[in-house]
Amino acid sequence: MSDAPSHALESRLISTGVERLALLGKYAEALMAGYARDEVPVETLSTTALNRLLAARILWRPDEQGGVKLAPKVRELVAEMLADESRRHVNADVAETLELLRSLVQSYREARDGGEYWRQEQQLLRLRQEVDDLNGRFADAIDSLWRRFNGDFGFVSRLGDKIRENERAQKQIVRLLDGLALIDFDELIELVGSDGALRKLLVSGLQHQLTQHYTSLREVQRRLVELMARFRQQQSRSRLVAGMAGFLREHPGFVPGNYARRGEVPALVNQATPLVAAGAAALDHHPDSRALTELLHRLPRPASRPEPVTAAGVAAPQEDARVAARQQALKEEVERFYLAVVDGDEALSALEYRQAGELEWDEEIWLFQVIAEFQGLPRNEQRAFRLSQQETQASPYNHLRLIHDVVVQLA
Repeated sequence: MSDAPSHALESRLISTGVERLALLGKYAEALMAGYARDEVPVETLSTTALNRLLAARILWRPDEQGGVKLAPKVRELVAEMLADESRRHVNADVAETLELLRSLVQSYREARDGGEYWRQEQQLLRLRQEVDDLNGRFADAIDSLWRRFNGDFGFVSRLGDKIRENERAQKQIVRLLDGLALIDFDELIELVGSDGALRKLLVSGLQHQLTQHYTSLREVQRRLVELMARFRQQQSRSRLVAGMAGFLREHPGFVPGNYARRGEVPALVNQATPLVAAGAAALDHHPDSRALTELLHRLPRPASRPEPVTAAGVAAPQEDARVAARQQALKEEVERFYLAVVDGDEALSALEYRQAGELEWDEEIWLFQVIAEFQGLPRNEQRAFRLSQQETQASPYNHLRLIHDVVVQLA
């Protein structure tokens, strides 16, 4: 039985809201004329329509002598929909919203403890709406600042108004940061307790949204600092131009001098670094050649004679020739191994062949050369042989394969 009044209240709110939204659409031209001007043109409205708009709080009359104007909330709504930055308000009243959230949480707990599930759902719905409204106000305020900075910043052309507009933007950012700082998540965690729905809404979800707001405000601050630096640069240039214009008004006959032809250049203009003249000895000039000869005789002689490089120069080619000879001998031995495989017509182990022939090559070098020789053969010749490797895994934890022997046979 307790649900019937609540459903009746909800249906009455919906019907009244639909009726007043219909009034906004029906008389949109007159309302927009009032938004663009100071007053609403009442001559375009009938007496019945005017009374209905006044009763719906869409229009209001400040005094009996004045005209009819848009209600402040309606004007703000139109400015938000049009993104009219000159009339949008950067405001996010957090303290009042937090008080409302605390009250709604207490009502939600009472409904949950009393088993009033419909009232509990209604309180949770109102909590979601208030949190969404809070995030929406922050997002709209930051968006308004961002649009203002990226557009015609300040909407003013005079220097004094520009400075005041910059100060106003800085104070708006400070107010938004102060509003975000009022949200204490330790208090919210203690307030919601162990309720999962409230923790998801007022702790995790709100914290995620606030992180995005802080990130957006950081970008807005960076943009404001950039614009302020650019403004100060333009301001210094404008002061320089204004000072030069004032000087020319006081000295109308002033003519700038040709500083390039002056013998004594002022320090303000003479900013170029001095040039160092390049010098070189003229050997065809007799005094210079005599001076160079004296300098050469004064150079100190080396204490010891340099070692001759003929021995190292001869030893290096000899060492290279010795290494090349060993490589060639290894290659020939491996070729004889493959010829033995062809002649024997059976599988032959590389290490057994090495041991039977009493070859002096190291086992690893010998196996490496056998594998390299097989891989160096053309494709059609590789198909004539079948090479198998006897290998094991290095350890249970290492997939490295160790090759112990290579067996080659004709395919």
